[in-house]
Amino acid sequence: MLRKRVTQPGMLCYWQVIFLLAMLAVTALTKVQADDDALLQQVHQFLYQETQALGEEVVIDLRPPSPHLPKCIQPEPFLPNANQAPLGRVSVGVRCGENGRQVRYLQAQIDVIGSYVVAARDIERGTLITSNMLSERGGNLGDLSAQALTAEEDIVGKITQRPIRSGSAFLAHYLQAPDLVERGQRVTVVAQGSAFRVSREGEALENGALGEQVRVRFGSREIMTARVTDRGVLVVDF
Repeated sequence: MLRKRVTQPGMLCYWQVIFLLAMLAVTALTKVQADDDALLQQVHQFLYQETQALGEEVVIDLRPPSPHLPKCIQPEPFLPNANQAPLGRVSVGVRCGENGRQVRYLQAQIDVIGSYVVAARDIERGTLITSNMLSERGGNLGDLSAQALTAEEDIVGKITQRPIRSGSAFLAHYLQAPDLVERGQRVTVVAQGSAFRVSREGEALENGALGEQVRVRFGSREIMTARVTDRGVLVVDF
């Protein structure tokens, strides 16, 4: 007996349903991939702008976001630690949505080939660093500690807090700016604004290095906080 399968009008067979579902899944996956690619491109461009001044060559390896996250609308990349150079393994924040209320984080490996400063000889603790104590070395800045100081201007004029061996990089906590103001010292405090500049003498209540805030006493009761700008000189900006 000859049998023939007949599909009723308006109905789909099993394989047609499977095919349609597969096509919908592929379409959705393609859209997610396109959204992720656009986000990665924007974050990559942001990281390149943040690192291009650090060295001669920059290599950025950015991990894609989780596929379970929704699309990031109006992405705004940022660095959670803006005071630290983006080198080595870094976390990159991205604000999404209206007013950046949604925040997600991507992981990146950033390698920068450039030059950095090392000790030209052994340096004892308590030494005031001068330029002739330094030498330059080239390499991957991403291999350095996050606390490493790579520029000469960030090192010269500071005092070592521990011995530093020849060839070693300078870490921020190895150095300290020298005090320009000492506790009990008579100092000059300059108050300045857009249309005035006056100065008066006071007594420093604590030690302070360049740029630090120090409390100063005037007379027996008045105390003011001022910023150290030179040896024995502090400024209050209005």
